[in-house]
Amino acid sequence: MICFRLFNSNFFKAVGLLIASSCAWYLGYLFAEVLPENSVEMAMNNLQNIAEKPVVRAPPPKRQKCDHWVGCPENTYAFRMLSGGGKDSYPKICFEDELLVGAKKNNVGRGMNIAIVNYATGKVVDTKVFDMYEGDFSGPMVKFINDAPKGHILLISTYDDGATKLSEDAKKSIESLGCTEIRNLRFRSSWVCIAIKGMALPGDLQKEKINHSDNNKNRYPGWPAEIQIEGCLPKDLK
Repeated sequence: MICFRLFNSNFFKAVGLLIASSCAWYLGYLFAEVLPENSVEMAMNNLQNIAEKPVVRAPPPKRQKCDHWVGCPENTYAFRMLSGGGKDSYPKICFEDELLVGAKKNNVGRGMNIAIVNYATGKVVDTKVFDMYEGDFSGPMVKFINDAPKGHILLISTYDDGATKLSEDAKKSIESLGCTEIRNLRFRSSWVCIAIKGMALPGDLQKEKINHSDNNKNRYPGWPAEIQIEGCLPKDLK
C-alpha cells in the first residue's frame, strides 16, 4: 500500500513537471511568433548603447588665481601670503597668480621676506630677504621700505626668526604702513602683512595675521604653525 502511494506521488510530480515544461515551451514559441524578429537584437543593442554612453560627471572646479577657493571679482588683484612654519616650511607670496617669493623662486630666507608690487600695474618691482637673527639688517630693510614709491604694495612674511635683530626704527617703519602687529612680534613668531604705502586698505580686507611659538601646541617642535591671509585687493583705491 505504501509503495502504491509513493508511486502515485512520483507519477503526479512527473506529470506536473511535464505539463509545466510544455507550457513554458509554448509561451516561448508564442512570444517568438508575436514579437518582431529584430526585437531581441534591438534590445541587446540598446543595452550595449546604455553601457557605452559616457557617465555625466560634474566638471572639475576651475583653478583660481593664487589657489583661492573663490575667484576674485573683476577690477581686483588676487593675493595670498603664507608665512614660514617649520624648518622646511618656507613662506610664499603670490600676487595675481605669480609666485613672487617662495622656495621655487630660491629667494626666501630667515627673517623678513618682502615683495614690492607696483599698484598701478600689478607687476613686481623687487623682492628681498633681511635676516633678523644674525647681522645688522634692520637699517637696509628700513631703507628698502622707505625707498618704495608711494602707492606701491608691500607684502611681508616671516620665516624662522623675524624679531631678534629688529630695531626700533624698523618697527616704526613697518608700523607706519599699518602693520601694527609688528610690535607683538616675538622669537620665531609667524607673521604676514600686506600694505599700500601712503594708502589705507579697505576695512573688510584682512591685512595682517600673527601666531606665536607655543611649545605645548606647536605643530613643529619649537616652531609656530604657518599662517596665511588671502584676499582680493581693489585696483581703484584712492
